[in-house]
Amino acid sequence: MERRFRAPPLMPASPPEQGSQLTTVPAPPGDDEYGSFYAGYVHRVPSAVDIVELLARQGEETVGRFRAVPEPRGARRYAPGKWTVKEVVVHLSDTERIMAYRALRIARGDDTPLPGFDENAYTPHSGADAHALAALVAEWAQVRLATVALFRHVPTEAWTRRGTASGAPISVRALAWIIAGHERHHLETLAERYELWAPSKSRSELAP
Repeated sequence: MERRFRAPPLMPASPPEQGSQLTTVPAPPGDDEYGSFYAGYVHRVPSAVDIVELLARQGEETVGRFRAVPEPRGARRYAPGKWTVKEVVVHLSDTERIMAYRALRIARGDDTPLPGFDENAYTPHSGADAHALAALVAEWAQVRLATVALFRHVPTEAWTRRGTASGAPISVRALAWIIAGHERHHLETLAERYELWAPSKSRSELAP
């Protein structure tokens, strides 16, 4: 009998401290706030959305999707040489950590140009396939909790602050949109090519 994923529920995001001022929900980033490579991710996210709440909801929904995935499916590749499901999950964690780190530095006023990274070079060194799918998804869930906590406390004026990453301008709010859209992109791939679940209808599913 196939063993299915059982992850503990995500801990709810901490409520704001008494007397604290909530950050203003940012408008979507302009096209000049990110490199063209990221446009496909940004455009997967609806414009009229509370991006922080969306990131929190994505975390819950994605963990829920993986609960129905049998553990052996974690080793699946949709074609020779392509990543396994486990490697995709680790890639989600890696990328989100890097994007959130960029957002942190830029939000704090650090104008140091930040280097790019090569996800294809990272994957062979990740050791993803040595771990249970359930453990990797649980790790990603903790990464998402940290991301949400970071953005929940970004000062209002910092959302539009810009820096440089991978040789291109990038804003804090663009990084939040990229994280959400990047996850969406890979969930679509897991549905359509890995056939882990039914494909989503459209990006409108992300709307509140």
